[in-house]
Amino acid sequence: MQGHAYSRLGSFGAAAFPPPPPSSPGPAGAGAGGGSWTPAKAGSARGIPGIAASAATAARVGVAHRGGGVARRVARAVLATLLRRQAVFLFAPLLYVAAMLLYMGSLPLDAVPRIIARQPLGSVYRSPQLYRRLRADMDADNSTGALATVWRHTYIGGTWRPCINNMTNGLPESNGYIYVEANGGLNQQRTSICNAVAIAGFLNATLIIPNFHFHSIWRDPSKFSDIYDKDHFVQRLQNDVRVVDKIPDFIMEQFGHNLSNVFNFKIKAWARIRYYNDVVLPKLVEERFIRISPFANRLSFDAPFAVQRLRCLANFEALKFSKPIVSLSETLISRMRERSVESDGKYISVHLRFEEDMIAFSCCVYDGGDEEKKEMDAAREIGWRGKFTKRGRVIRPGIIRMNGKCPLTPLEVGLMLRGMGFSNKTAIFLASGKIYKAEKNMASLLEMFPLLQTKETLASEEELAPFKNFSSRMAAVDYSICAQSEVFVTTQGGNFPHFLMGHRRYLYGGHSKTIKPDKRRLAVLLDNPRIGWKALKRHLLNMRAHSDAKGIEMKRPNESIYTFPCPDCMCRLNRTEHSKSKQSR
Repeated sequence: MQGHAYSRLGSFGAAAFPPPPPSSPGPAGAGAGGGSWTPAKAGSARGIPGIAASAATAARVGVAHRGGGVARRVARAVLATLLRRQAVFLFAPLLYVAAMLLYMGSLPLDAVPRIIARQPLGSVYRSPQLYRRLRADMDADNSTGALATVWRHTYIGGTWRPCINNMTNGLPESNGYIYVEANGGLNQQRTSICNAVAIAGFLNATLIIPNFHFHSIWRDPSKFSDIYDKDHFVQRLQNDVRVVDKIPDFIMEQFGHNLSNVFNFKIKAWARIRYYNDVVLPKLVEERFIRISPFANRLSFDAPFAVQRLRCLANFEALKFSKPIVSLSETLISRMRERSVESDGKYISVHLRFEEDMIAFSCCVYDGGDEEKKEMDAAREIGWRGKFTKRGRVIRPGIIRMNGKCPLTPLEVGLMLRGMGFSNKTAIFLASGKIYKAEKNMASLLEMFPLLQTKETLASEEELAPFKNFSSRMAAVDYSICAQSEVFVTTQGGNFPHFLMGHRRYLYGGHSKTIKPDKRRLAVLLDNPRIGWKALKRHLLNMRAHSDAKGIEMKRPNESIYTFPCPDCMCRLNRTEHSKSKQSR
């Protein structure tokens, strides 16, 4: 390696800067450039016959190469110096940039490739294009019988039955009265009622029938007895918790008949049962009457078995809808089954959350263009003034969609259900509020499922009149019809599907019979412009099978007993006991 400069680049440096070729044979001082004839060499060939002409030519070539040889020697000298000083890392980027600029300058402008920026994943709502492309293949797919085979994992983990034991001992003397305000919509109020029963029983208190707080969003002035059967509620709890309709006069006299004079607890969300024992109970014994407002989500999911048992009793046994709601619901369920004769009276229920406020809150973008943007901006400002326009807040609709947070559109629900094997002859009940731009957005879903119904199409105007302006009563009708369906499909989170899944587990042997799609995976599938119908269907059938396998689940820590009633509210049956119970029916 004698005569070579040391390089930290190793073999890479050797490859980049190869050693000079060996010098041509001849006298010393012929030059490191080598290979070219010098004038002296050319002159020494005069006396040799046949060599003179070629020597002259070689002399001219040597003159021409001399300039290039000098340039090469200078370049090698500079590079050797840089390598010795280990400065190549400083100058190499500059040399690279200079070379690239020279190269680009030598190309015509029309030969430079254009850089096409790809839109971020999920930033474009592609489902309409996908539907148009796949519709012919979808219509040619004659799959049937999905309703009959959708649930195959009923017995995995065992079959369950309700087993809330009734108390037979008499109740001790009450420690006082508890008054709570149940706020929110139908199922948030339901949470408050059930938790209030559990707390009253734990503190050995008398519960006043909960008052429903009027909310500016739901705008429903309904009272407890408008939605629930109050007499059944009191009677079913009589051995566990005292429940009265109103506060006795002798108690109110102590507070000047003014409810605002009663001590009101402001309890933090998800409070442990120990807090009620250590803080609330002494005040209850002292005052004999306390208020807790607001009361939604003011009790931890996890509590002693005795408290959980009272929650089960209140939710699954004591709370029954009022007779007008039950009567209309049974009528509409009967009509749904009449429209499902091809599937033996079985139908699918879908909870669709594609109302304007849901879309606005999600910050997702669909295909409405500037008009949609203006309407959503206005809705956000009305409902959540300033929340979405805070300085520094960045909203990325594409990321929101790919994270599975966007409300599914009616079209996407249709694509999903057809891909899961449900034919266009399947009867569907749609539970929803006012669909955003319903005429446009519902058209594709109705093409895919022409037997789709809502409570508005099943009932006459006269039948709906007593419920029409009361959102909680209308939601109660939806809840009742969904509870009796063979398949329930949830498309967005919230209290409605969570309570309904738990209620269906309580009714159907521990299995929720609910399709809960993986919305992240679904977003990827629907964003793929090249996916074919067979590939899409294969993925969606796997998603359906996953929902089946997850139908029976046990409650884990920090999960709601109202969604997962096993094992606190239900007992396991083995297969032999289950077959005997079926034969005895």
